[in-house]
Amino acid sequence: MSEVSAAPERLYAKREAVHPQLVHGKYRFTKWLVLFATLGVYYFLPWLRWPRAAHEPQQAVLVDFEGARLYFFNIEIWPDEFYLVTGILVLSALALFFVTSVWGRLWCGYACPQTVWTDLFIAVERMVEGDRNKRLQLAKKPWTADKILKKVTKHSLWLLIAMATGGAWVLYFHDAPTVISKFFVGQAPASSYLFVGVLTFTTYSLAGLMREQVCTYMCPWPRIQGAMTDDKTFAVGYYALRGEPRGKHKKGQDWSELGDCIDCHACVTACPMGIDIRDGDQLECINCGLCVDACDTMMKKVGLPKGLIAYGADYRDVKDPKARRRWPQIIRPRTLFYAGVTILASAIMLFGLTGRSSLEFGVERDRAPAFTRLSDGSIRNAITARVLNKQSETHPFTIEIDGPEGLTTAAVGYEIEDGQIHFDVAPDKQIRLRIFLTMPKGEGDGDEITVTLTDDVTGETSSESLGFLGGSRR
Repeated sequence: MSEVSAAPERLYAKREAVHPQLVHGKYRFTKWLVLFATLGVYYFLPWLRWPRAAHEPQQAVLVDFEGARLYFFNIEIWPDEFYLVTGILVLSALALFFVTSVWGRLWCGYACPQTVWTDLFIAVERMVEGDRNKRLQLAKKPWTADKILKKVTKHSLWLLIAMATGGAWVLYFHDAPTVISKFFVGQAPASSYLFVGVLTFTTYSLAGLMREQVCTYMCPWPRIQGAMTDDKTFAVGYYALRGEPRGKHKKGQDWSELGDCIDCHACVTACPMGIDIRDGDQLECINCGLCVDACDTMMKKVGLPKGLIAYGADYRDVKDPKARRRWPQIIRPRTLFYAGVTILASAIMLFGLTGRSSLEFGVERDRAPAFTRLSDGSIRNAITARVLNKQSETHPFTIEIDGPEGLTTAAVGYEIEDGQIHFDVAPDKQIRLRIFLTMPKGEGDGDEITVTLTDDVTGETSSESLGFLGGSRR
């Protein structure tokens, strides 16, 4: 017998370009609103000025590497407070978990940067090349002057948007007017050109060329979000009991043998992911609702009730559109858990923000040598007190040292009055005070010494304790 060799299975499918049709409806309108709002905030926020002290930047939102601070309107975050940024990221993640458990992939469909920029790039493509049918026709045409002109125009506009995106990102790290004035004459920092180039490339590639491929193959969120949803989660779905058996028919014909789906493919052509929502839950679906708008439009045209495709949590088992749940079931064990953890994290963040200190104080002991034996036999320890004034004005401070009886103190460059050291610290500045602690011979070894800093304006205090080293324990 001769052996019959089976053809090898192909594991790679060539990408089919998705050309979504423009639809009109409340979800498309909502997406436009979100697009303009989010892009407006992103592009124009670095230009917003905010009144601060004269020595501080006047930009409302700024990551100031040179000054080692992050400015967010009235909030200033210092390097030692970066845990607050971590907390904000954790809080954002928890809030996203809660929203996903209730409304499904609402973030993906409306507010994700990939969705927003892809929507913008498709709008530009539609403006230059026309809607879906014209784009499909153009793709099949030979390379004429008209086609070349349209392609060059589209890609040029995409590159301009991508460059503006990269440029806006850089503005969050420099004073916006200053860096813009220097950028086009080659005097901006080299990192500015680097990041504008990187972000221009990534924005153009991800939003213009790869589009739905990013959500389908690159983004981990569709795989993760499955752990946060259940059959009560609100999501876009097709009411198959009402729609099937589907078939093409016209207004006025007898539809008694058919369902309400007229198989017009309007939901498919409107989908930016290129999927058919009638096939059920799919990983690619971003819950944008454009198929809902497309289907409602067609239902209205043929005189049938809207809602054959709709947001809901019970579309699998409900035929009557009036009987389906129109609002999500928010109170469920998983949503209560996410809400509780989110509230707890918010409370911790609020406590951290309101309880922040306006000064930073630390005491370091000299290690080499740890102590010095003087000519009269007394023992001297040397310490350095570090004081950082985080306020926008010069403040007077006092350092007071408490220790065992017989302790004498001295500070390099400062007078000590009644055991206290008085000095001023300029705004956003740090000073170091070198202090000598001396005990008589044979006394004080191991005794605790407390160094207390007081802001003489606010009354805020901070203390550090250390043991006196006398050498007898060696």
